[in-house]
Amino acid sequence: MSASLESVLQHPGIWRGNQRAQTAEDALPTGFAALDALLPGGGWPRGALTELLIERQGIGELRLLMPTLASLSRADGWLAWVAPPYVPYAAALAAAGIDLKRLVVAKPPSEADAWWTAEQALRSGACGVLLAWLRAADERRMRRLQLAAETGHTWGVLFRHARAAQDRSPAALRLLLEPAANGLAVHVLKRRGGPVSQPVILSMPQAGVARRARRTAPVLSLVQA
Repeated sequence: MSASLESVLQHPGIWRGNQRAQTAEDALPTGFAALDALLPGGGWPRGALTELLIERQGIGELRLLMPTLASLSRADGWLAWVAPPYVPYAAALAAAGIDLKRLVVAKPPSEADAWWTAEQALRSGACGVLLAWLRAADERRMRRLQLAAETGHTWGVLFRHARAAQDRSPAALRLLLEPAANGLAVHVLKRRGGPVSQPVILSMPQAGVARRARRTAPVLSLVQA
């Protein structure tokens, strides 16, 4: 390797594929020690996208996020949910320690509006986290969200179907979630530093945070109840 190239690679803004980032301030602890041990920085990547890939909804994907969401709700930032498939269950969120006053739920009228809303929430810097359930994902749209997360230094979480695991994605972290006895099997498909060969099994607290409802239900009034 030439001396000039080596000097470029030593710049703190350059990340090498065989390295795991160790900058604690760029990560949010998940609340699960076994998972933190596998993630660069020891937690969810701030200023980047996380993809949670699931075969079906309601297997514990929201419970996986509850410790971090509760922590963020006590900080100076909003918890933005964009286009959730069901009405968030306010009582369960409060029981998990989430301050409902910091929660904002958006149900955009169209798919394009949902993507725009998610991007603006990430880019604004006013949100501690964005949770989004977006359809018709493509690499261009995903890259816009990743860049918006970097700009706003915001943790973005996208829920996608498990079949998207084969798609290319600019997300910094991709996890495939599968039901396991009393919890979740978490497969780390992509992280800074490379994938993990074996899943980690996490025990999940038994509490629902969403309930099935007609899509015409008044989301905000239920969240604020």
